[in-house]
Formats: sequence, C-alpha cells, structure tokens
Amino acid sequence: MQLKGKIAIVTGGSDGIGRHICLKLAAQGCRMAILGRNQGRLDAVVAETLALGAGEARAYSVDLTDSEALDAAAKAILDDFGGVDILINNAGVWHKTGPLDSISADMLLTTVQTNLTSVMQFTRHMLPALRDGDEAVVLNVVSKSGVVAQAGQSVYTATKYGVRGFTEVLKQDEAENGVRVAGLYQSGTNTGMFAKAGEEVPNRIFTEPDDLADVVVFMLSRPPKIWLHDVRVEL
Repeated sequence: MQLKGKIAIVTGGSDGIGRHICLKLAAQGCRMAILGRNQGRLDAVVAETLALGAGEARAYSVDLTDSEALDAAAKAILDDFGGVDILINNAGVWHKTGPLDSISADMLLTTVQTNLTSVMQFTRHMLPALRDGDEAVVLNVVSKSGVVAQAGQSVYTATKYGVRGFTEVLKQDEAENGVRVAGLYQSGTNTGMFAKAGEEVPNRIFTEPDDLADVVVFMLSRPPKIWLHDVRVEL
C-alpha cells in the first residue's frame, strides 16, 4: 500500500505506542484521525503529526468504554474525512497482575470494554467505509498476551485472546471484500501503561514504541501481493 494520502484512524493515539504510530504515519503523508481520552495530549500529537507532514490531522476525545460516545466519534470521523483506508485498533489498558479476585469489578469491566468490546464496536462502524475503498486495512495491535497465557493476567489475557479470535474471524469474513486484516502481537513495550495501573516493571528492557511503530509502517506498506497478517515481535 502506498501510504501517502491514505486516511488512517488510530485509537489510543495520544501517547505510548499509538502516538508513535501516528508520528510514523504522518511522516509518510497520511491523513490522521487520532482518538484518545486526554484532549491536551491529543492536541499535542495533532501538532506533531502536522509538523511531520501529515496531509491532515484531527483529534477526537472519547472514552472508549462509553458506547454512545464511541458511536458519535465514529460518525464524526466519517463525516470529517469522507471515508477511511486504515483502521489501527491500538487502545488498551492494563490491570495490575494478581489473582482474579484481586481485580476490582470496575477494573474488570473497564479492561474488557476498552480492550475488546470497543475494538469490535468501532470496527463494526468502520467496515462499510473500509469496503468502499480500493484497498483497506484493519490492524489490531493485540499483545503477546493474546498468544501466551501468563499468571496474574486473567482479565487482560482474556481480552487479548478475544481480540486475537476476532482478528482471525474478521480475516475470513472480509477476505472477498478488499479489506485486509492483521494482528500485531508484541512483547512488553516501554510505555506508561503499566505505571498507570500501579505496576512497577523494568520498562527499560522492553521494546521501544518507536521501533514498534516502524514495524506497523512496514506491515502497511508492503506491495499489493504481500500481506503480513500475523506478526509477532519478541524482545
């Protein structure tokens, strides 16, 4: 896919992996729709993407656990851009590791709604527009936890296994519709996700988000007859 001029939507684009993906796609000349919760951080990323060469960039502040707000954001993006070529479902939250009964009910619901339900709901909104394009991509940034079960991650891993299953079925469903679907299964990444959940981990040994964003651009920019539908990034 030639990325210049393509309309790319990135969820969780205000920081971490999502921010770096936005910057890399902007440098390729994409038109960017960036979703996140913090308006100030979103505005900063929009400014960065425009400075790097994005054809256009708009911010959409939305709580992904709010179904009605997510619906409204999807409609606003399609109204503003008139379509979509690339959907990158990247947003996610982490719960502190521990036995299932140590995870609060609120955290359990937030994790499921952010990591799994919103991915399916938002993709559902975007599919008709994606099918209308000449070439289109859905890329789900999933996590190694969608492949490997690890102690203390019961809810987080359940959501990631769910996204993996969703990704695999979506590939089959959209095979004849011109929408290519892929999953990226990365190991730990040096972002603030763990700290936000009160978890102390040795981030410095993890994959750098800037490097992971390079992988995303590589996946998206393959020639028409090559598609990397399942990419696993290890330390």
